[in-house]
Amino acid sequence: MTSRKETTRPERTLAAVVGPHMYAAWVEMLKALVPHGRTHRLSVVVAGMLQHAAGVAYRHNRGKTPQESVAISLLTASEEVDPEEVAGELGDVLTRLFGDAKVLAERVNARGDPYSIIDSALQEFVAWENMPWE
Repeated sequence: MTSRKETTRPERTLAAVVGPHMYAAWVEMLKALVPHGRTHRLSVVVAGMLQHAAGVAYRHNRGKTPQESVAISLLTASEEVDPEEVAGELGDVLTRLFGDAKVLAERVNARGDPYSIIDSALQEFVAWENMPWE
């Protein structure tokens, strides 16, 4: 799920929202967890990072968020229901996070089909509040 927005934006990072210490902890977590982790578990961890960052963006930037900032992308993505649209807002940010952790988000299943932890995380982010059992 790539978007044309990704190619037109300067490099952006979640550190701009959550701060360098939290971001460094997330990078270390991914560095340790991704190589042997299961995508269905990792995607929830990454979606949780995005949920936290969106909460921080909301609390700290109400009404005064620059248009191309990571904070506005988080706030916009928080109101979106389509993972493809969210990828347009946050795909570059997650690609940077995985790059900073020096781990690959792209994987191949047992049948040889490619898939992405980032795509799975964005689906989890969009569905965060969904509770089908209610």
